[in-house]
Amino acid sequence: MNLTALARHGALGLALVLLSACTQEQQNKLGREIQNWTGTNGVLEIYAGDKLVRRFLKIDKISTALGTDDGKPRAYRYGYGVLDENLNMQVDPGEKKVYFEFSDYVNAVFFENPH
Repeated sequence: MNLTALARHGALGLALVLLSACTQEQQNKLGREIQNWTGTNGVLEIYAGDKLVRRFLKIDKISTALGTDDGKPRAYRYGYGVLDENLNMQVDPGEKKVYFEFSDYVNAVFFENPH
């Protein structure tokens, strides 16, 4: 084994040891950061009771708002996605990418589009 391969194996081993030493929350945060970096084909659905009232498609991530002065998380999330105006789970001609916000107190489901 040459020195470069040995260094690569050593770095991989060190990364695995460091990851196993992380708490579950730290591992989850790392997983979310990696997912945000690679992107997803997310779908956000907003409900009024049991009725679907808004759907956004092609979302790569949803972020938590932070306070300007205190840096603490706020009670809403935001992102960008295509507004599915006719709720047919497709991006149709004329449907555009928009900015959206939704409160922590709204019935919402965020998931990766299986198609």
